Amino acid sequence: MQYPKNLKIGDYISTTAPSEGITKEINWKRLDNAKENLSKLGYKYKETSNVRTDNQGRSSSAEERAKQFMELWQDKETGAIISAAGGFFLNEMIDKIDWKKIKELEPKWFQGYSDNTGITYLLTTLADIACIYGPNVKDYGMRNLYQNLENSLKIMSGEEIKQESFEKCENGEWSERIDPYEEYNLTCKSEWKSLNKEEHLHFKGRSIGGCVNVITDLIGTKYDKTKEYIEKYKEDGIVWFLEACEMSTPIIYCKLWQMKNAGYFKYCKGIIFGRPIILKEEYDMNQEETLKEALKDLNIPVIYDADIGHIAPQIPILSGGILEIEYEKGKGKITNYFK
Repeated sequence: MQYPKNLKIGDYISTTAPSEGITKEINWKRLDNAKENLSKLGYKYKETSNVRTDNQGRSSSAEERAKQFMELWQDKETGAIISAAGGFFLNEMIDKIDWKKIKELEPKWFQGYSDNTGITYLLTTLADIACIYGPNVKDYGMRNLYQNLENSLKIMSGEEIKQESFEKCENGEWSERIDPYEEYNLTCKSEWKSLNKEEHLHFKGRSIGGCVNVITDLIGTKYDKTKEYIEKYKEDGIVWFLEACEMSTPIIYCKLWQMKNAGYFKYCKGIIFGRPIILKEEYDMNQEETLKEALKDLNIPVIYDADIGHIAPQIPILSGGILEIEYEKGKGKITNYFK
């Protein structure tokens, strides 16, 4: 596994928009404050020209998005790239990225989540480059940076840190932003759950994962190198981190069935699921029943409702690194190792 150079004070943290762009003035103010916050920490900041534009869910053409991403990847001043936003159409630009050059050049940090799985997952499985599955750049524009945002910068700076589950989380309900610098609205108790009701769980292995919707879109394509990845790292064992934005319980079942029958869970030491924003319970199937039905024959530890994914605050995950997961009575810890 290739790890990018440690992010240093004075490096540029750069932003591009591989999927949607940011067009509302209130969020432009938030971007401006992200620059201010990162500057206070000692970093420089730059944006590509597509960050503040959008047309039908696309910041720019697939060719232009790939071009701007590649320019940052080759930019010697940039120590890390943090995505502007998620969306739906990032997969259009995958064909336009020069993956051969990505592998040849010195790697750098990339961070994003949701639709950005199209980049994070392929960096890990196709290019063998570690990255961060974590908050997009707008979160760095809040009034006071939350612990998870500081933690992602620590990981990119080369720290092996133990992150603990949060006491509270947001409720997942979407609302129009009024305050451009608003912080997380932590109104709900954060409680991790063990699928098989164990009080204690512990597992460790090479990480892989992201948004289930995007991962399953890649199955069977020329970019699907998942089985090669898990074979390469089978001695480490594999830890999957998975989450979804909006999905029904039958669709979750079908997606996990697809992954299982594609051989994705071979050598799996355990799975940790994040909280979806919208979970539609259909056919009288709840989340717990769905995961049990889909995964019962794997005989592995499974944690769900963890602090990963679309409901803030999210723990930044070192994709491609070694993860150690500890669970005890509704609380958890995630430690990353650069091995």
